[in-house]
Amino acid sequence: MLIAMIAFAGLAPAQAGHDPALAPGQVRDLGAELYLQNCASCHGPQGEGAAAGPSLVGVGAASADFYLRTGRMPLGAPDQRPIRQEPAFDDAEIEALVARIEAFGPGPAIPQVREGGDLHRGWSLYQANCAACHGASGAGNAVGGGAAAYGLAHSTDTQIAEAMLIGPGVMPRFDFPTEDRDAIVAYVEFLQSAPSPGGAAIGGFGPVSEGFIAVVLGLVFVVIAVKVVGRGTGPSDEAQETGDVVADDGAPS
Repeated sequence: MLIAMIAFAGLAPAQAGHDPALAPGQVRDLGAELYLQNCASCHGPQGEGAAAGPSLVGVGAASADFYLRTGRMPLGAPDQRPIRQEPAFDDAEIEALVARIEAFGPGPAIPQVREGGDLHRGWSLYQANCAACHGASGAGNAVGGGAAAYGLAHSTDTQIAEAMLIGPGVMPRFDFPTEDRDAIVAYVEFLQSAPSPGGAAIGGFGPVSEGFIAVVLGLVFVVIAVKVVGRGTGPSDEAQETGDVVADDGAPS
């Protein structure tokens, strides 16, 4: 496990809508400005780290790009858990921040994913290395200790490759050859658009979960039926018994 948290915390970033076509000098200046406003309070002015956040020296462009584009950073407070949400910065701002963090020291670059990965190979690798945490269908799952492997439905190809490369949160790093990494990406792409002709996928866990849900629903319907039948017969029986007593006493009906 490596980077458990890259907390670009501090002030909420302002959405300035910067022009994506910036000159190199402008990118450098924008990155420095955004970093000082949103990151330096936790990670130090030069990414050296501080009490509220780890060092960013050597995390590389892949890590910065992943955390920023998935909205996991910046945090509202250092003790918050990173979760996937809408990015806080636009594309130009993210590129500038990535360049700034990359300049702190060499680290993994943003991977280039090639289309047309071996789907069958990807399925085999996914089942062996990913399904235990992310689920057979990529829907995500709890992994213990309060941690969770998030669903992959909204992950882009680059984000999937970055996650394998950097190991965000409790996820280990996977040093796959490029061909295997591209195969896994291709298979996750397939999961994101795979049809479910049998009805609700129920997480894709197979007949065990389907049988369990069927039993639970069946028991619920049985309980409801018993209650309905009981309510329908109880009052009439009581009325009949009351009528018999009145008749025995000779009271007028």
